[in-house]
Amino acid sequence: MSRPRTPPLTAPITAPFTPQTDTLVDRRQWLATAATLGIAPWLLSACASGTTATSHISPGAAKPQAAGARRQLGPLSVFPIGLGCQWRPGATPTELADSYGSRFDRPAALRLIRRAVDQGVTLIDTAEAYGPFLSEDIVGEALQGIRHQVVLETKFGFDINPDNGMRRPGLNSRPAHIREVVHAQLKRLRTDHIDVLIQHRVDPAVPIEDVAGTVKDLIAEGKVRHFGLSEPGVQTLRRAHAVQALAVIQNEYSMLWRGPEAQVLPLCEALGIGFVAWSPLGMGFLAGGVKADSRFEMSPVMDFRAISPRFAPEVLPANMALVAVVRDWARRKQATPAQLALAWLLAQKPWVVPIPGTTNMAHMTENLGAARIGFTPDELRDLNRDVAAVHIQGERLPAAVLQMSGVEAPARP
Repeated sequence: MSRPRTPPLTAPITAPFTPQTDTLVDRRQWLATAATLGIAPWLLSACASGTTATSHISPGAAKPQAAGARRQLGPLSVFPIGLGCQWRPGATPTELADSYGSRFDRPAALRLIRRAVDQGVTLIDTAEAYGPFLSEDIVGEALQGIRHQVVLETKFGFDINPDNGMRRPGLNSRPAHIREVVHAQLKRLRTDHIDVLIQHRVDPAVPIEDVAGTVKDLIAEGKVRHFGLSEPGVQTLRRAHAVQALAVIQNEYSMLWRGPEAQVLPLCEALGIGFVAWSPLGMGFLAGGVKADSRFEMSPVMDFRAISPRFAPEVLPANMALVAVVRDWARRKQATPAQLALAWLLAQKPWVVPIPGTTNMAHMTENLGAARIGFTPDELRDLNRDVAAVHIQGERLPAAVLQMSGVEAPARP
């Protein structure tokens, strides 16, 4: 199981922040005080400091710019940080597990989602494949009565039997299958429409024009509002967008993996497409939940990091250099490492929205605090320099998973 996150690097909540203060506060005290007052800890922290969390700024210097209350994902306006809902059955009949060694139960998952919406989260992400079906069903139940407050994002694309959830080998984005999947998703999600329908991975056997055309028809029928792709090849992105405008691209992106910066982000900017970052905390790595000697479970429920090359024992100690960078900058910004890592993502582009997942209510609330953290241009330049100086060893994903990223769909016959 993963280790706890690094405690927050914040000034004491009982006193205003001063530049000379560099005190570690016990995380439980921070969160408990907020709970006693009935407010979000990130709001309490902001009030304690009296301003957006910053390092000491000299008079006349540029002021940090925080993410603000909303940002655009293509045509959609959302809170800067969303919630990823990716769970599967755990080791017992009542247990739910995420992909990184954490566990809770269905009532806790329902509370987590509803609390996130109460605290302002407006983007909820899930997928047919998560469970399969289980995460969509939980999200659908949690959003009863508050469905209108959120942008609901889900995905299709794996070859899963819609009747019994049996996963067959490979992918399946054939038009008839997409329609079957959406019909079942609407029932599980207890809604009459999906705000953003995303192809989970590009199907190498189906022209993207057929996929985009099917989603376009579903939009015309009122069952879907917007279209997105996850981890596509850049030419497939262009071809899909030409048939049905894409609202979002959802790719892995974090300090640990900056691959989208080369081609995908510039193309999104040129085409007016929003970007949703999955695994924005590097599978817990950037939040301080991994140590140089960490080892990950293969059973009874496998921790995905156990088969991820960048978490292998022979490379993990070297990769910890990035954790040191995050901790140092978190201390400078009076933030937690998780907040710092999320704030860095928000600072890259005003249309990037991370969707951290969690099983922990306190971590969810903590993550939202990243929206109040800003960087001056000089700070962001220096932080980017420090991140770029660390060479991460090991591929970002296992080979069998990685080969599904960056795929170009076939041309129509």
